[in-house]
Amino acid sequence: MDGALRPLLARVTGAVRELAVVEGETAYIRDPVFPVIRNRVHAEVAKAMLRQGGDPLLAPILNYVAACQNPDGSYNEIHLNYNEPSALITAFIGDALLEAADRHPHEEALHKARDFVLAAERRPGYFLKSSGYTADHLNVDASCGAFLARYAERYSDELAHAAARRAAENVVRHQRRDGVYPYAVDKGTYPFVFSLPCIHYQGVTIYYLAKANEVLCDDRIDESIREGARWLAAAQRPGGRFDWSKSGLSFAYCLSGAYAFAHASFVYASRMDDRYRENAGLCLDWLDANVQGLAPRWEPGSWSDLVPSVAAAAKTASLGSYPTRHRAFRFGYGVYRQIARRRYSETAETRSFEVISRLLGIRSSTVEPSKNFPDLFMTSEMLDCLSQSGIWGNHT
Repeated sequence: MDGALRPLLARVTGAVRELAVVEGETAYIRDPVFPVIRNRVHAEVAKAMLRQGGDPLLAPILNYVAACQNPDGSYNEIHLNYNEPSALITAFIGDALLEAADRHPHEEALHKARDFVLAAERRPGYFLKSSGYTADHLNVDASCGAFLARYAERYSDELAHAAARRAAENVVRHQRRDGVYPYAVDKGTYPFVFSLPCIHYQGVTIYYLAKANEVLCDDRIDESIREGARWLAAAQRPGGRFDWSKSGLSFAYCLSGAYAFAHASFVYASRMDDRYRENAGLCLDWLDANVQGLAPRWEPGSWSDLVPSVAAAAKTASLGSYPTRHRAFRFGYGVYRQIARRRYSETAETRSFEVISRLLGIRSSTVEPSKNFPDLFMTSEMLDCLSQSGIWGNHT
């Protein structure tokens, strides 16, 4: 494991451990900002603990999350305004149960998760995220494919293997010539088709596609990943920060987790092209400088460069072919985010966003606080990505 990576993982894991609430044989991780307990957080923290050699909290955390399973095998995606069964979250938790199966088995929950994710395939390679979000999201396909591929490898499951391959092929088929994996490729329940480049979800898609291809071992998938990494590297400035004007998805704008997903993606891509080691190193430098405990929700910024950031928000709003009113909304959203990420609070003030949402009729599963804040959700994603990076890095 990289010398800078190990202490970063240790201090972030330590910050998360302090949030654990132990109740007998179970333990959950309380969110210090929002009144929610997310299933996904537990899965990602558990995987990071496993990869770092284990932890006394690991078995209680897995006991807690396994017990949250619905009768049909699903797990709920939980946000402030949204709590529904999700194939995406089921795949994440299934993957954690799979990784822990030798030391902390939850076989029945694992097999039921496999069945639910398999049943979520609505057409070849397209996995329905949830009943509320029905577009074909490529990151969801990659995530479901990664879980099913790894399940298939452990249990010699031909159905799961075939579904994983279809998922990967669907992602690769929709990749653009410039290397972009668009966020969504059809409309679903959204008002528009959000076929947009996104720095954060580019890394997410590469990360899970890479996990799937560790089992599938398809040169075409690796070539797709290399092209995806090329676009991601082009969006990274020489100092390591991303150029967010190239990223068109408003709600993922400036997310700090982008640096962790990109780090893992670059580490994997460096197997094919050694130049991506430098990009991975720049991401790790950024994380080391900006994540001392829990990660900030968004990339912090200084007031001195606010004007260029507003100009970047304008470029972001111009991406894609959308009506003028929607472009104006995206620009306003971008400016709001640029201001919010420069302010910091240990708590989340959400009233202004809630008022704006009511006035504009915005349907959102999350809220957008007016200040940057310590985000357990981003932190757990980082732990998962960085601990996986350490494994991939040892194999290059």
